[in-house]
Amino acid sequence: MAEIRNHDFDNLYWVTLKDGNVRLATKNADPGKKVYTERLVTEKGVEYRTFDPYKSKLGAAIFNKMQNFPFKENSKILYLGAASGTTVSHVSDIVGDKGVIYSIEFSARSLRDLITLAERRKNILPIHADARFPEEYSMIVPQVDIVYEDVAQPSQAEILITNVKTYLKDGGYFFLAVKSRSIDSVKDPQIIYKEVLDKIESYGLTVLETVNLESHEKDHIMIVGKK
Repeated sequence: MAEIRNHDFDNLYWVTLKDGNVRLATKNADPGKKVYTERLVTEKGVEYRTFDPYKSKLGAAIFNKMQNFPFKENSKILYLGAASGTTVSHVSDIVGDKGVIYSIEFSARSLRDLITLAERRKNILPIHADARFPEEYSMIVPQVDIVYEDVAQPSQAEILITNVKTYLKDGGYFFLAVKSRSIDSVKDPQIIYKEVLDKIESYGLTVLETVNLESHEKDHIMIVGKK
């Protein structure tokens, strides 16, 4: 039998497996189905999916003691760089049937996987678009509670800022997974992080915390802030 404990954040759990390993988890909104290589654990008739911090930067940030977690039931989220839906699927578990994840992905191959996932999880809305041009999805995406970005582009900060200005409601939260090597493969990552933070703050946005993801993702940080 596994031991299940509530996490401090809404709809997240700690699962202690039979071998003593402790994993982060979400309740599976699509029981019996995996999305990637996560483990399924059933306890007292409830199925949980382990949330792998090596395959999700959001999972890594939670493991590395992120302090702000506004994802809740009914949240509306604009997710930039949804890829095949690994992290999106856990967010889907968290926000529930009345939440919505507007999932922007440019790669047609990844989008196919995302569409397959969305056929089973109705709170995921896949959108084939380029996050650099937020006007492309203005007819679909409303004002949202959270903007989350995980895009491997040199213009990561600019992409975040334009989408936050367009879609994030006042008082809403933003998350930016900064991939320093996608911005500059030679420059010291610490310098890149400071440049990104300065750029975000220069637009009047408030940075609440930065979380180093080094233990799970090399040369990455997560920036969390508020509009």
